[in-house]
Amino acid sequence: MQEAIVITEQPISVSVPVGYSFTLRCRAEGRTSLQYQWFSQYQSVCCQIPGATKEDLPITAQQTQLYTCRINDLYKNAVFSDWVKVEVHQCVARGLPPRLWRGEPVIVLNPTEQRVEVGKPLQLQCAAMGVPAPSYQWYRNGNLLEHQKKKKLWITHAKVSDSGTYLCCASNSHGEHWTNAVDIHIGTCRSEKFFATGKIALLVGNNRYQHHPNLMAPVTDVFELSLLLEQLGFQVVSLLDLNKAEMVTAVSRFLQLLGKGVYAIFYYAGHGYEHSGRNYMVPVDAPQPYAPENCISVQRILQKMQQQQTALNLILLDTCRKWYNPECALSQVQPLEPWGNTVYGYATSEDAEAYELQDGEFSSGIFMKYLKKHILQEKKVTHMLEDVLEDIGRDPLVTGKQVMEIKHTLKEARSLTDPICPSGAAAEHWGRGHEPLSKTMTFPCGVQVELCFRRLFSNVMYVCTKLQPPPAHVADAHLRLCRPTEMDDVAVLKESCLDQVESLLTSVYKQEELDCVFQLCGLQKIQTDVILQLDLHYTQLSTKQRTCESLQTTLQKSVLGQFFSQRNYSQPNYQRTPACAGSTCLQDASALSTDPKGQASLRTGSGHSLPSSVPSHSSSEPEENDESDLSELCSALLRAGPGQDYP
Repeated sequence: MQEAIVITEQPISVSVPVGYSFTLRCRAEGRTSLQYQWFSQYQSVCCQIPGATKEDLPITAQQTQLYTCRINDLYKNAVFSDWVKVEVHQCVARGLPPRLWRGEPVIVLNPTEQRVEVGKPLQLQCAAMGVPAPSYQWYRNGNLLEHQKKKKLWITHAKVSDSGTYLCCASNSHGEHWTNAVDIHIGTCRSEKFFATGKIALLVGNNRYQHHPNLMAPVTDVFELSLLLEQLGFQVVSLLDLNKAEMVTAVSRFLQLLGKGVYAIFYYAGHGYEHSGRNYMVPVDAPQPYAPENCISVQRILQKMQQQQTALNLILLDTCRKWYNPECALSQVQPLEPWGNTVYGYATSEDAEAYELQDGEFSSGIFMKYLKKHILQEKKVTHMLEDVLEDIGRDPLVTGKQVMEIKHTLKEARSLTDPICPSGAAAEHWGRGHEPLSKTMTFPCGVQVELCFRRLFSNVMYVCTKLQPPPAHVADAHLRLCRPTEMDDVAVLKESCLDQVESLLTSVYKQEELDCVFQLCGLQKIQTDVILQLDLHYTQLSTKQRTCESLQTTLQKSVLGQFFSQRNYSQPNYQRTPACAGSTCLQDASALSTDPKGQASLRTGSGHSLPSSVPSHSSSEPEENDESDLSELCSALLRAGPGQDYP
C-alpha cells in the first residue's frame, strides 16, 4: 500500500560561517495537498519556528542548531524529515569563504602537533566549511584509518605504533580539501625537551682545484666530521672535489630531503671568500679570476633550508673570508625569516684566512682540530661552538691570525645530541650510499678471492681484494686489479692528491690484510658500468711455470654514482672532468705520502705558509651574480641531457 506522504528531497546539513545566508529545502508528495512546518533544536530544547510553513526555510546563520521539517496532509497524516545540522563557525580567517564560494570544503581548523605518553588519550581535531557539510577521513603516514571518519580523531590509549604523520580529508559533492599534516609522537620522547624528526648533513670538501692552489685538509676534515656526525645519528653525505654543476646538484638534493623538525648541517671546506656580508664557495672548476657564475652563495642555501621548516640549521664554513671587489656596489641580501633556528660557525673572522695544520701524512684545518674535540658534547649548539672558539683562541700557532666567529638566532637550547623522534612517514635514504655486497670469485686454477668494497666518502670508493688460502698445487700467488679500459685516457691531475685518502683507508681498515686495492673517485662522473679485471699471477708447483689467469667483474653505474643518480635527477654531462682511478698495493699505501713527518707546519686555505700570511692578490675576482638564483641554475641543470652543456 502506498504511503500517504513520501519525502522526495531531504534537507541537507551544512557547515557555514556566522552571518552566511542559505536555504534549507524539503520536498514531499502526497494524495492531498501538503502542509510544512519547520522545527529547530538548540541545546536540547526543540521548538516550532514561527512562520516557517513553506518548503524552503531561509536562514542567516547565527548559531549551530538542528533542524527538521514536519509534513501533514488533509487526513492528518504526518511525517518528519531527517534531522540536519547547521554548523556555524564563529571565527574564521579573513577571506574565508572565498568570494565565489560554491560550497566546496574549506578548512577552518587544522590539527596540531602533539607529544603524548604511552597509554594516554590522543585527540586530534579539524573542521571544514561546506555545503553540504563535508564528511571526514583521517590518514596516518598516508594510510587510511578505517574507523576515523569524524572531525575528531580519538584514540583512548595511545601506543608507540600510533606515532606518525596525520592529516584529514574533508570532502563533499563539490570536491575535497586536505588539512595540514602534523607529526604525532607517542612515548619515549615525552620527557625530552627537544628532539629532531631527523638529522641530515651534507659535507663538501674541495681539495684539487684546476686553476687555484690545491688544499690538503678538506679530505681529512670531511672524513672525520662525517664519522662524528654519524655517532650523533646524522645521515651524512660526504663529497670531495665538486665542480659547480655537481655542487648545485648536491645542494638541491640536500634541500629536497629537509622537512619540518629536521636538524640540518651544511659543512664546506675549500676555497672561499666574502663580499659585503655574503659568503661564497669556490668549486674546483672555477677559473682564475672567478667569473660571476662560478661561485655559490651560502646565504641563498640557508634561505632555502629555512623554507623547509627545519628545527635547526647549522652552517659550518671552514674557508677563508678575505674581502674581494671592495669598490663594487653592495649586493642585496634578502633577510632571513625570524624563526630563531639558525647558527653560523665561521672558521675565521671577516677579511681573514683559515689555516691548515700539516703534520706528516695527515692534514687538518685548525677549525676542525678543535671542533671534533667538542662536537659530541651534550650542550646547546652555540655553547659547544663557543668552546671551540676559546680553544682556537688559545692555540699559539694562530694567535693574531685566525679567530673563529659565531653568529646565530637560536632561541631554543637545541643540541646536536638531541634524540631523533621520526615523524613516522617513510624517510628517504640519505647517506654515503650502500656499498656493493662482498663476493667470492674463483679462478680456473681453484684460487678464490674475496672482493669487497669500501666507501670512505659518498663519491669515493675502494675495491679491495683478499686472497683465500690457495690450493696445494699453487704457490707464490699475487693479485692485481686492472684499470678499466674506459678510463685509460683519464688525465690524473696529481697522483699525490690520492695520498690522504689512501692513508685514511689504511687507518680505518688496518686490521684487515688486503692484497690489493683499486680506487674510484669522482663516482658522480661515471656514466657507464665499470668492468674491473682481476689478474692472478702464480707458480704451478708441478711444472714450476709462472702462470697468469684473469677474471672480470662489472660494477653497476647505479651503485657507483648512487647519490647523484637517485630519482628526479638527470645525469648532467661530466665529460669536461673525467673520473679518476688508481690502483696500488696496500702495503705501499702508507708510503705514498711524500710529506716528511716531523714538526707541524701551517698553511692557509690559499696555500700560503703561516709565517708569510701573504694576502691574496685576486681582489678583482667578482662576486656571484645576484640575478642568477640557485634554483634556476639547478632547474637548468636537471633539464640538461647527455651531450648538453650545463649552464
